[in-house]
Amino acid sequence: MKAKASDFLKYDEEKKTYKMDAEQAVRDDVEKHYWLHVVRTIAKDWRLYVMLIPMILVFLFWRYLPMYELLGCFKLYKESTPVADRLFIGFSSFKTLFMGSGPSASLSLDFWRAMRNTFLLSFYGLLFGFPMPIILALFFNEVRSNIARSVYQVMTYLPKFMSTVVMTSLTIMLIRSSSTFNGMGVISQLLYHLGWISEEVANGGLLNQPGLFRAIYQITGIWEGAGYDSIVFFAAIIAISPTSYEAAQIDGAGKMAQMRYVVLPSILSTVVIMLITRIGHLLSVGYEKVLLLYNTNTYVTADVVSTFAQRVGGVGQAGNSNPGLAMAAEMMNNIVGMLLVIGANTIARKASNTSLY
Repeated sequence: MKAKASDFLKYDEEKKTYKMDAEQAVRDDVEKHYWLHVVRTIAKDWRLYVMLIPMILVFLFWRYLPMYELLGCFKLYKESTPVADRLFIGFSSFKTLFMGSGPSASLSLDFWRAMRNTFLLSFYGLLFGFPMPIILALFFNEVRSNIARSVYQVMTYLPKFMSTVVMTSLTIMLIRSSSTFNGMGVISQLLYHLGWISEEVANGGLLNQPGLFRAIYQITGIWEGAGYDSIVFFAAIIAISPTSYEAAQIDGAGKMAQMRYVVLPSILSTVVIMLITRIGHLLSVGYEKVLLLYNTNTYVTADVVSTFAQRVGGVGQAGNSNPGLAMAAEMMNNIVGMLLVIGANTIARKASNTSLY
């Protein structure tokens, strides 16, 4: 459809001429001086934009530039040759991972096992770990003493500020076996005396039991991150208007009813956004903790895609390293994660009109 002058101009009956509508004149002026307005805004708030520079550099050097190296999963790996000069081999690395045969058959089986373990560890973390910050936030909201609430919050926040090495070291000390120099750990002794684990398991060490690794990983994950993650939900709860509680009390609602009909609906949008974000990281298991906790006895349940890639693509392994396969494994992991984000966001937008984009 072609635009006509009458679409933008208004006819003046007195002067018998066309003149531009006032609103259209404002729009034209804004479009004409758009970049001038942008420059003036940046000059006015230049301090805020300067603070963005470190974040932009971090994303540039640690997020975008490394993407170029992902081309290595489509090319033949040669340590002394740049990625741009390597021989293009197509999807051979992906075929080896998905449908390996002959010598690479065991490698393909290990990859699918790592994918399964990654999904299960993340799914259990979502199932058991995601509700815990919400429960903690509800608990903090019911504590009337500000001093007591501050103490409880600090106690739950502290593990998040410990390094992964410290957290795993504490875990190993608490559940170590009786064969170690310092004897059985406190948690191992407690579980043994309660009859929850056998003497054989206690002597062999909980971390050497494949069936217990996932439970240990999830419990330590909740211990480490539940308190810190509750900050967002607690902020959403304290933003609820007191009049909502008063109206519920007038209607005879008790504490549990107030949580169900006032608090939870009020923070539902926050919960949905955080859930979508969590699903986006569903396959991004904290491999550092897995790397520090697992061993050859627990590969069957502990080995994840990141540790598989580290083991297969490790440069230090003489003659056995294959960074191309490691890159392909990580790329496949990230692609699945991206699809999960898109799917979760689409479902959330249709179900509750709340989404990331």
